[in-house]
Amino acid sequence: MKNLYKTKILLPAIALSATLFSACNNANPPAGDKAAVVIQKDSLTEYVAQRLPIYERVKLTTNINQLSVNDRKVLPLLIQAAEIMDELYWKQAYPQRDSLLATIKDEKTRDFVNINYGPWDRLNNDKPFVAGVGVKPEGASFYPYGITKEEIEKSTLSDKFGAYSVIKKDSTGKLSTVPYHVLFAAELQKASSLLKQAALIAEDAGLKKYLNLRADALVSDNFTASDYAWLDMKTNGLDIIIGPIENYEDKLFNARTSYESYVLIKDAAWSKRLAKYVKMLPELQKNLPVAAKYKAETPGTDSELNAYDVVYYAGDCNAGSKTIAVNLPNDEKIQQEKGTRRSQLKNAMQAKFEKILMPISKELIDAEQQK
Repeated sequence: MKNLYKTKILLPAIALSATLFSACNNANPPAGDKAAVVIQKDSLTEYVAQRLPIYERVKLTTNINQLSVNDRKVLPLLIQAAEIMDELYWKQAYPQRDSLLATIKDEKTRDFVNINYGPWDRLNNDKPFVAGVGVKPEGASFYPYGITKEEIEKSTLSDKFGAYSVIKKDSTGKLSTVPYHVLFAAELQKASSLLKQAALIAEDAGLKKYLNLRADALVSDNFTASDYAWLDMKTNGLDIIIGPIENYEDKLFNARTSYESYVLIKDAAWSKRLAKYVKMLPELQKNLPVAAKYKAETPGTDSELNAYDVVYYAGDCNAGSKTIAVNLPNDEKIQQEKGTRRSQLKNAMQAKFEKILMPISKELIDAEQQK
């Protein structure tokens, strides 16, 4: 019997036809106007009740028989480190989580807050769905509330567009930057320690090296060495993508990165089948139907295309919709020198196929053609 590892995720389903309730204006009603408060809350509750079913709860499974005894000991340590990334992402996206949830009695609304990592509907242009909540700040918690782009652009801060810091404003209005590894020192030290513990147990030399370097990177914000080590891994059965990686949450400048993590188990058989396509990439680039000037760059030749089962999503990659493939590192210098790894998340793809594409096909394709 197969030894299966199970975890649950929420996938956004696609409704072919749906009429959404428009939430009332989130401006505060006049004092004493109880009717306005009731209408606003009720309409938002109805909105959530209609939006929540677009997500489908699915159970992701993987066969861990391929993992060694030591790798099975490493796996929970990686998940614990990923859980810390989830907490850090909450602090970046919506630091008032606990106080917000304490005020919400409707269970569906609480669920929707957790799915969206805040009171804004990520798959509907960040529409607020909690009474009294205004427009989502473009800078999340990376910048002082209410600060303008012009104010930051005119500042003399050396790290004003940094990927691994936040901007703070003191009582006098003076701006300063605080590195992530300082701001989140306690949490990052704990995550780093977990990766170090995992490295002590790991048998694969490449994974061991990567875990140690990534542990150091989390507490220094210097990720280059660990990115190279991650690309150098070839024979590992386990993998973890962890740290501040994507800049989607920073809609003010698309500069600052958010914490996230994927815990992955490689499907060796499928990865081997995909490997042949990587060799075709240089030729495919040569034959792109664009002017030669757009094909002048020569990407790194050490790129990989692998298949994995994802067993844990945390932080940015878990907010709203779920990623089914990852292409990293984002560092363009590393991409040119070495390449990237394209990680196809096989079990998540399968879940989306079954829960999204199949229902769509049944609506759009004639029954006679579905055989």
